[in-house]
Amino acid sequence: MDGAAGAAAAAGADRAGGVAGAVVRRAVVVLAGALASVALTACPSDADGPADSDPAPGYRMRTDARFAPPGAFVPSAAVTYDDTGLVPPAAWIEVSQRSEERGRTTVALRVTGLKAGHAYGVHVHRDPCGAEPAAAGGHYQHRPSTDPAAVNPENEVWLDFTADDRGEGGASARHDWNFRRGEAASVVLHAEPGGAGARLACFTVPFGWAG
Repeated sequence: MDGAAGAAAAAGADRAGGVAGAVVRRAVVVLAGALASVALTACPSDADGPADSDPAPGYRMRTDARFAPPGAFVPSAAVTYDDTGLVPPAAWIEVSQRSEERGRTTVALRVTGLKAGHAYGVHVHRDPCGAEPAAAGGHYQHRPSTDPAAVNPENEVWLDFTADDRGEGGASARHDWNFRRGEAASVVLHAEPGGAGARLACFTVPFGWAG
């Protein structure tokens, strides 16, 4: 896929969130200049008929990638900044989103190839990944605030987990709110659970909105 085709695909993916059209597609698209596999579903209203077995209008997304260091010959939407073995190159990540129109949102995470037994902190961030860990910006917050007390799993999307003895893990978070349009763009893996911790890796994700 060339750059123009990738950009068009990414733009189409962005439009899928919040659009009541029967659209289902899986493709390898360019996200922030890097490859990722993405499956998107924009569910229609009842009048238009269901897009799948779930007739509720909303937004469905699932995307996965293998981590690669910044500047890798084959770039990836999943970038690892880590040199300690906590998120090694070729580790795998999948993120999914299920949002109901003007209602509940569930975000789920699965990973493989990480350090067995390590506890990771994971949050949804506002901006896409970049060559530096800080590129992803701050945590997405339902009610934006500079108050440190607002950094909590009720106001943000936290997906903390501990890798099992095979280096695999996963988590999910459910909230009674949707993402605001264009304000959630990545998932960041931190060196420790909780509200902070060094940024080990980042995955650019086409989060959508509904309603």
